[in-house]
Amino acid sequence: MHDFEAVIGLEIHVELSTASKIFCSCPTTFGAEVNTQCCPVCLGLPGSLPAMNRKAVEYTVKTGLALNCRIAQHTWFDRKNYFYPDLPKAYQVSQQDAPLCTGGCLEIPMGEKGTKKVGINRVHLEEEVGKSLHAGETIIDAVYSLLDYNRAGIPLIEIVTEPDIRSAEEAQVFLESLRNIVRYIEVSDCKMQEGSLRCDANISLRPKGSTVFGTKTEIKNLNSFRAVRRALEYEIKRQAGVLKDGLAVEAETRHWDEQKGITIAMRSKEHASYYRCFADPNLVPLDLAAEWIGQMEAELPELPGARRQRFIDGYGLPEYDAQVLTSSKEMADFFEEVVKGYNDPKTVSNWIMTDILRHVKDQDEETEGIPLAPASLVELLQLIEQGTINRNQAKEIVLPEMFEDGKSPRQIVKEKGLEQISDTSQLEGVIASVLEANPDVVQDYLGGREKVMGFLVGQVLKETKGKANPRLVNEMIREKLKQ
Repeated sequence: MHDFEAVIGLEIHVELSTASKIFCSCPTTFGAEVNTQCCPVCLGLPGSLPAMNRKAVEYTVKTGLALNCRIAQHTWFDRKNYFYPDLPKAYQVSQQDAPLCTGGCLEIPMGEKGTKKVGINRVHLEEEVGKSLHAGETIIDAVYSLLDYNRAGIPLIEIVTEPDIRSAEEAQVFLESLRNIVRYIEVSDCKMQEGSLRCDANISLRPKGSTVFGTKTEIKNLNSFRAVRRALEYEIKRQAGVLKDGLAVEAETRHWDEQKGITIAMRSKEHASYYRCFADPNLVPLDLAAEWIGQMEAELPELPGARRQRFIDGYGLPEYDAQVLTSSKEMADFFEEVVKGYNDPKTVSNWIMTDILRHVKDQDEETEGIPLAPASLVELLQLIEQGTINRNQAKEIVLPEMFEDGKSPRQIVKEKGLEQISDTSQLEGVIASVLEANPDVVQDYLGGREKVMGFLVGQVLKETKGKANPRLVNEMIREKLKQ
């Protein structure tokens, strides 16, 4: 591989979160009983006519603007003709010649390497196809397939990158960054496990230093970020082996087999001319006013990159913290709400990135939000600061209960009797007895071995069943031993 450079471009399909399909009023609810969300329009029955979904156009334009694209003020839809069972009309309404959005870019974070700018060739709007349910482990060995047309006609955007990606790692980071943006602007839930975000990867190799593109293959069935990375790593090694043997890479579409960890040849690669595209006669062209496009841009929220930088500059957070916290809009919103009530950004960040996210993942690895009210975390942090409970009690007892039962921290502390003893009169007797019972340790401390203080504090905590305020105990023991 050291002799070659990978050239990678991604084609990402994103189902838009509209209430109805792109050309009809059928619902887009995920998980409905098969073939119950269909009508003559999305099934392509004779005599049916499409009607454009305005919200789908709005969402496409907002995506293009968020990716720094130029927005076409005049555009139209084409018929992409091909036969496949999941396409009941035998053509797909798409935008071959006049995409809504072109010429954009996305800057992705690459850790210590800085950032990398990846060009966006186009973002166009089209209709989703049906879903094939294959009877077999993979599409390759399926003995038969069943068709569910509930998905047919859901508005879909295709985001096509320039061939600017040079590694499997960059491809994964790009896809994660793109999903983050799309979710921030709330045009799709981007759930890969439900198919609302899917990715195909085009990859070729060329000798290092060359500017000539090699023969590319397209990899299908990439339904997770891990799959994208693994498939590209495998294909890079496979193509490098082919080229080193003096053979030619075949231009073909390949299937990613997740179980075996390999790509498998499916069919030869199609060319655009195979689809015999022409303007759809049933759909009028779209003319978008510059004022309307400006309105769409004004409605965009603060995007992840800008928010990440604001977290660094405004809250003084390290870059890593800012990156993690802004990786989802829900988490960034949660952080800012907590900081309003507890003005210690780094402490709040630490709690969210460690303890909070650990509990979220334990509950449901697909959950994007945090199932706690920001005010609850504020109250927990205040209880620690006030000395009502210590950090260990908060992390090991109170927080798990907050996630499990939804109770407030103060209520949990009261019910479990966790209040720390911060009354010096209650602690004096315990401390005196601990010092009296450990004369050798006291002498070690007085002789300069300050590390033994931890043992003495631990003994007081043991005697009080963990309820003594450790900071206060530490201070009181030191004062006692000065006498």
